[in-house]
Amino acid sequence: MKKCLDTYALIEIKLGNPKFARYLDIDFVITDITLAEFYSVLLREEDEKTADYLYKKFSSRSAPVDKIILKESVKFRHENKKTGLSFFDAVGYIFSIRNECLFVTGDKEFEDMENVEFVKK
Repeated sequence: MKKCLDTYALIEIKLGNPKFARYLDIDFVITDITLAEFYSVLLREEDEKTADYLYKKFSSRSAPVDKIILKESVKFRHENKKTGLSFFDAVGYIFSIRNECLFVTGDKEFEDMENVEFVKK
């Protein structure tokens, strides 16, 4: 089954975590929204050159998010507001479900959810 990586997974790949680096060798997708969040994190924590490089590197794996998925993501986040899910995470998760992918993350909020491949650091 295809995998959909979240920002957490992309950051761990960038840091060289072997538990996440293995995903580079498989067929995976990220949402355009995840790519934007990843770029934002890199600008904040690294520099523009690094952010631009990794943005370009992962752009070919990026997929647009339909408005219906965005709407469902807002609803899902609202229904789970006590968990503290971010909008970005909600979009990645709902995108994964609608596109028959496993959502790959290390975010503890997803540890016991269906359709998730949870990877501990």
